[in-house]
This record gives sequence, structure tokens and C-alpha cells, in this order.
Amino acid sequence: MCGTAGLVVVVAGLLGRDDIAEVAGRAGPVLAFLLAVTVVAELADAAGVFDAAARLAARVGRGRTWLLWLLVVALGTLATVVLSLDTTAVLLTPVVLALAAQLRLDPLPFAVTTVWLANTASLLLPVSNLTNLIALDTLGDFGVRGTVGFTSLSWAPFLAGLLGAVLVLGLTYRRRLRGRYDAPPPSPGRDPVLFRTSAVVCLLLAPAFVSGVTPAVPATVAAVVLVVVFAVRRREALSVKLLPWQTVVLVSGLFLVVEAAQVHGLEDLLRPLGGTGEGFADHLQLAGTAALTANVADNLPAYLAVEPLAGSAHRLLAVLIGVNLGPLVTPWASLATLLWLDRCRARGVAISLPRFAALGLVGALVCVPLAVAALQLTR
Repeated sequence: MCGTAGLVVVVAGLLGRDDIAEVAGRAGPVLAFLLAVTVVAELADAAGVFDAAARLAARVGRGRTWLLWLLVVALGTLATVVLSLDTTAVLLTPVVLALAAQLRLDPLPFAVTTVWLANTASLLLPVSNLTNLIALDTLGDFGVRGTVGFTSLSWAPFLAGLLGAVLVLGLTYRRRLRGRYDAPPPSPGRDPVLFRTSAVVCLLLAPAFVSGVTPAVPATVAAVVLVVVFAVRRREALSVKLLPWQTVVLVSGLFLVVEAAQVHGLEDLLRPLGGTGEGFADHLQLAGTAALTANVADNLPAYLAVEPLAGSAHRLLAVLIGVNLGPLVTPWASLATLLWLDRCRARGVAISLPRFAALGLVGALVCVPLAVAALQLTR
């Protein structure tokens, strides 16, 4: 639908050539990264990397449910930070739910934890969320350049928001996380070459993403390496279905639609809501506006709509806090949440949307202010 709307925007002449060129310049590197990292994540999953990590967590947990939950928190955080929130939602969710079923544990705490981490842990690196990648160029205009510059601003809000999420979830599910579980069943047989290569590639991506190189470059190299290895060892796993074409069309359409709305006065409508100052209350107002917009219209268009209200690096981080940590209330607030919900339903895990929204509202009201307060430490 958004892809069609983007096409209508172009055909109707709502954007000039310069506007379309600007959209292409911003969207190109983001879409290239999205394509490459999705291939990496899908092939790593096919090689058994995520399943092995979950089973390792179960063994390390030594039968204690609360410790296993903390290890899933760590695994979800790592997957989100390095491979993006959509990877956590799409690939880690079914692995964690299958593990909970095998261990005869209540799947709900693990399911909700996975989607919360997909959102709240997506602030640390540019590659953790498409919104961060889009913000990278704008931060450069404010004198904050590259992954190191981004992380110098984001580390404190990231830790604060993550801590808030873990505390809220831990208190909410504390009774369900009591008790013990038996050892997990033996892992299925895996191709050792595919497994080891995929694991090493995933581990190397983290330092590659913070090296200062454009994130699409190491992601593309990693994707090429895995495609070559799979072509030799398991050719049938390679398919055009690995490429997230629907998401690419969706994101492209969103870029065009929001750019057209900006050209025709959207910024003037939103500016009174965003404030202008640099204090805690000002940043919280801007983050709250971004979070509210995300829960109404999805976090990616929300970021594109609210970004012009920033005007400084710290205010832009406040926008990212809102659109990354705030989309916990409505299922359409982020694409990752919609993908997660589909995976839960496919596994037969019932999600009460009113309860999900109520808990998400509490989470947003805790995580966003904590992250904004931590942002003041980087000033």
C-alpha cells in the first residue's frame, strides 16, 4: 500500500526531481544495508546459529528459569544491536518460542521480552535500526560523524532504556519466571562448515560496524561470503525469497510519501508539538511527540516526519529515543512488532492486544524518560 502511495506521489508530480533525488540519496544506503543484512540473518539462521545460541543459553541457565530469561535478554540485545531489530523479531522469536515449548515453560514472558528488546535495544549503533541509519547523515550536519560519533551520543540512553525495559518486564513476569526446567533435547545435526562460517561472520560484523566504514559495505561483504559458502554446501537454501522485497518497497514508499508531506507543510503542523529547547523537559517533549507519532503511524514515517524539528544532535537523539523506545503500545508502531506478532500466532502463542498495549504504555512511560534523562549525560 505504501509502495503504491509512493508511486502515486511521483506520478502526480507532488515531488520535484530534486526532491526525488534527495530521497534516493538518503534511502539508497539504507536499503542496501537492509537487503544485505537480511540475507546474512536468514542464512545464519538456516545454518543453525540462532538455535545454537538459544540452546547454549538453556545449558548455561542450569535449569533456572529466571537465569534463562536473563540470557535471552542478553541474546536479544546482541541480535538487535548487531543485526537490527527486524532480525530479532523475525528470526530469534521462533527460536525462543520453540525452546520455551521444548522446556515446557510459559512462552509469554519470552515472547514479549523478545519484541521489547527488538525495539528498546535498537538505539546503540546505526545498524540497529533503520531510523538510526537515516539519522546518520543528519547527525553529520551537526558535526557528529560516523558510528563512533553516533555511539558517543547513544550509549547512555541505550543503557538507560534497556535497563528500564528489563526492570518493567522482570517485575511484570516475576512469578512466571520462577521454577526450574529440564535440560534441552540434543541439538539437530548441522553442517559444521556452514555453522562455523556463519557464526564467525556474525561475530565479525560487530567490530566491522563500529570501524567507521559505511555499514552497507561490511554487511554486503558478509552476505557475499555466506552466499558463496551456501552455494557450495547447500545450494537449495539460496532463493530470491531471501531478499526482503516487500520491505524495500514499503520503505521506499514511506520515504516518498513523507517527503511529499514535508514539502506540502507537515513540518509546520508538527513544529508546535516538538518544542525548541535543549533541556530535559524540551527533549522529553520532542521524544514524546516522536513516540506518539510512531504509535499512530509506525516508527519509520514518524522519524521522517519529526526529524526536521530536531535542529541539533542531542535533539535528534531525542527523536530517535521516541521512535525506537516508544513503539511498545500499538502492534503497528514498528514493522518489527508486526513481524513478531505473525511469528507468535504461527507458533500458537496467544497475544492479548489490550494487555500488550497496557504493558507497552507502562514500558514507554518508563523507558523514554529514563533514556532522555541519560541523554543529558552526553551533553
